[in-house]
Amino acid sequence: MSLAVVHSRALDGLDAPEVQVEVHLANGLPSFTLVGLADTEVKEARERVRAALTHSGLGFPHNKRVTVNLAPADLPKESGRFDLPIALGILAAAGQVDAVRLGDVEFAGELSLAGELRPVRGAVALALGLRAAAPPRTLVLPAASAAEAALVGGVDVRAASHLLDVVAALQPGDAAVPLPRAAAAPAAAAPPAPDLRDVRGQAAAKRVLEIAAAGAHSVLMVGPPGSGKSMLAQRLPGLLPPMDDDEALRSAALQGLSAEGFDVRRWRQRPLRAPHHSASAVALVGGGSPPRPGEISLAHGGVLFLDELVEFNRSALEALREPLEAGRITISRAARQATFPARFQLVAAMNPCPCGWLGAPVASPRTCRCTPDVVARYQARLSGPLLDRIDLQVEVPAVAPAQLLAQPEGEPTAVVAARVAAARERALARQGKANTLLEAADLERHCRLDETAQRFAQQAAQRLGWSGRSLHRVLKVARTIADLAGNERLTATHLAEAMQYRRALPAA
Repeated sequence: MSLAVVHSRALDGLDAPEVQVEVHLANGLPSFTLVGLADTEVKEARERVRAALTHSGLGFPHNKRVTVNLAPADLPKESGRFDLPIALGILAAAGQVDAVRLGDVEFAGELSLAGELRPVRGAVALALGLRAAAPPRTLVLPAASAAEAALVGGVDVRAASHLLDVVAALQPGDAAVPLPRAAAAPAAAAPPAPDLRDVRGQAAAKRVLEIAAAGAHSVLMVGPPGSGKSMLAQRLPGLLPPMDDDEALRSAALQGLSAEGFDVRRWRQRPLRAPHHSASAVALVGGGSPPRPGEISLAHGGVLFLDELVEFNRSALEALREPLEAGRITISRAARQATFPARFQLVAAMNPCPCGWLGAPVASPRTCRCTPDVVARYQARLSGPLLDRIDLQVEVPAVAPAQLLAQPEGEPTAVVAARVAAARERALARQGKANTLLEAADLERHCRLDETAQRFAQQAAQRLGWSGRSLHRVLKVARTIADLAGNERLTATHLAEAMQYRRALPAA
C-alpha cells in the first residue's frame, strides 16, 4: 500500500480541528516533501522522523519519493505534534503496520531522534475537540500529555512512551500489544492558602473582598504602600467556591496552550495571575501568530491581580474594557481569528498619588508631598470607562504600628468562604448565574427596589453623575450584599452600602 491516512488534530485558538495526515510513497528521485501550510517546527519533522525510524530499527523508504500532506491545506499547522502521525503514516504506507487499525485512532506526539515520545502542548484541548467529534476515536498521546487529556471524561486516551510501543499496538491480528489506558494523575493536595486572619484591621477592605467573592465582582483597592493591598488580593482565591467540571476543564485547556503548560497537580485550583506592570497589551489579552491566550484568559475562572495599576501601559489597560464586560476576547489577525474565554475576577491595587501618602493621618511621620495637579494627573491615568467597569472601589488606609500590633486576629478564610458559598448558592438557585453576570432584563426581576430604595437610588445617581452602567453595577453589588445577609428583597440599606464602594477615586 503506497498511500496511508492518519488522523490527528491541530490547535486553532481553543479549538482542535481534525487534521488528516496523508502519506504517499512513489517511485522516483528520493525526497521527503511536506505540504499543507506547515510552519518551521512542522517542516523540521522530516529530520526527526527519519532519525527516529532509523534508530528504532524500523525501515525508512530511502529509495522512495515521500509526500506528506496535512489536510485541510488552509489550516495553519504548528509545533511538533505531527511527528508521530507522520512516522506512522510512512510505516503504514510501507506496510510495516496495519493501516486498518489507524482508522479509529488519533495520534499526536513529538519524536526524539531516538524514537522517544515527548509531551505536546494543548493535550486537554485536543481531548475536548475529540470528545465533540462523532463518533469519537481513541486518542494516543505521550505519557505526560495523556495524563492531562485523561482529565476529560468520555474520551479513551492511551499512553505511549516510545514509537515502538505504538508500532506494537498497530500490528495485525493477535500480534498487537494494546497500549495502556491513561489515568488522570491524582490531584495533589492544595498547598496551604494564605489565610485572611493574617490581615489585621482593614475591616472595610475585607468586607469588600467577601462581597467580591460572593458575587464575582471586580475590585480596586487604593491605599499607601504597605497597607495590605497585596495581602488581601492573594487571599481572594481562597474565598472562592471550588471549580465545577466545565470551569476546571476550560481553565486547564487554556493553561495548556501557554508556554509553561498545565500542571495536573493544580487541577481544580483557581488560578491567580499577577503580571508585572511592564506587561504589554498583547501579554494581557493575548496575540501572536497563531494567536495564543494572554493573562486574562489564563486567569479564566480565577483572579487577575494587577498591582500598581496606574503604572501599566494605558493601551494595555484599555484593552481590558471589553473582556470585563463580555467575558471573552477575540484576537483578530490578517489571516486568522481566535476567541478565548476570559471570565476572570479583576483585583487591582494602586497608590493614591505618586509618593503614595495622600490622605495619611496628620500624626503620621509620612506626609504627601504631591501637589493637587500631580495627584490629578496621576489618577487620570485610569480612564473613566475603565473605572466604570470596576464594581467595588475601596480605600485601604495605612494602619499605625501600635494599632496594628494591638489588633486581634480577624475571621479565618474558612469562615468567610462558608458565607460566600451560601450567598453563591442563593444566587444560583434564583437566577442560575453569579450576580455580576446579570443582564439589564435580569435586574428588573431580581433587583427590584421598593419605592423608598428606588427614590434613594435616583437621587444618588443624579448627584454623583453616574452612567447607566454604574447604576446597574451598584444594583448587582447590592444584590450580592442582600444574598450575604440572606434577604430576598433589596432595601435602601443594601443599596447604601453598595454605593459607598464606588467612591475611592473622583472619576468613579
